[in-house]
Amino acid sequence: MSTTEKEINQPVRKGSFLEENSKSLLFIAGAIVVLIGVYFWYQNVYLDNRAKEASAKMYKAEQYVGAADSLANKAINGEGGYPGLEKIADEYANTKSANLANLYLGGIYLRKGDYKKATEVLGKYAETGSAVADPLALGLLGDAYSELKDFKQAATYYKKAADKASNKFTSPMFLKKLGLVYEAQKEFKNAQEAYTKIKTQYPESQEATMIDEYIERASAQVKEYCF
Repeated sequence: MSTTEKEINQPVRKGSFLEENSKSLLFIAGAIVVLIGVYFWYQNVYLDNRAKEASAKMYKAEQYVGAADSLANKAINGEGGYPGLEKIADEYANTKSANLANLYLGGIYLRKGDYKKATEVLGKYAETGSAVADPLALGLLGDAYSELKDFKQAATYYKKAADKASNKFTSPMFLKKLGLVYEAQKEFKNAQEAYTKIKTQYPESQEATMIDEYIERASAQVKEYCF
C-alpha cells in the first residue's frame, strides 16, 4: 500500500481539522440547507404573492399610460387608493409589475421631456425575453440619450434595440434612428450602412418605403468627405 493510500485509510486523529471543526461544519451545512429553503420560498411564494398584489394594484395606473399628457401625473403618482407607477416600481421591486412600471415610466417621462429621469427608470428595466418589450426599452433609452444630445450613447442603444429581436416592426424603426444619430455625429458611412440594412433586410417595412432618400443623402456625404 502506498503512503498516500495509508494516509487516506487512516482514521481521523484527535485534534484533526474535521474533528475540531465538526460542529462548525454541521452548522454551515445546516445554514446552506436553510438558505436554499429560504431562496425557494422567496422565489416561489413571497415574490409570487407580491407580484399578484402589485399587478392588482397597478391596473388603475395602466389606464392612464396611453392617455393624454394631462393625465400622465395620475399614472406616475396614482389616484385615490391606487398607487402610481413610481410606487409600484419602488415597493414591489423584483416583480414583473415593477419591471413593467419602469418601462411605462420611461415612456411617460420621455413625453414629458424629462429625459434624464427617463434614462434612470429605463436603466432599471430588466430583460424578460419579450420580443416587444425588451427592444422597446432599449430604443426608448436611445430616444432619451438622443434628446440629451448624447449621440454616442443613443447609437449604442439604438443598435442594441435593432438587433435584440429582429423583425419588420421594431428593427427598421430603430435602424432609421440609428442612421440619424450617426449623421448627427458625421459618421455618414455608418449611417449609410444602417439605412441600407433597412432596404435589404426589411423591404416590406414602412421605413423602407422612403429609405432610398436617406441612403442617397448619406452616400453623398460619404463622397464629399472622401474628397
